[in-house]
Amino acid sequence: MESLANLFPLILVGVIFYFLLIRPQRTRQRKQRALLESLNRHDRIVTLGGFHGTIESVNEDTLRVEIAPGTVVTLTKGAVARRLVDADTGDLGSQ
Repeated sequence: MESLANLFPLILVGVIFYFLLIRPQRTRQRKQRALLESLNRHDRIVTLGGFHGTIESVNEDTLRVEIAPGTVVTLTKGAVARRLVDADTGDLGSQ
């Protein structure tokens, strides 16, 4: 009985660690994976470096993104931070 009482704090720390750190990280990873799998041509994105652009083509691991008129760069899919929607782009979405 005493050994169980000694293990209880360790088990409690493990459960707290799981719910505060591991579970939210897994949720973020799932959302990021779903975002990367759903990217399509003409989607507006923001990269991890802060560049805004429009996807010109999608390959298995890379994207061709137009970041300025006539300037197309190749990025790995992992460099995408988020997809822009019309509400995020403001006036840029209507151009």
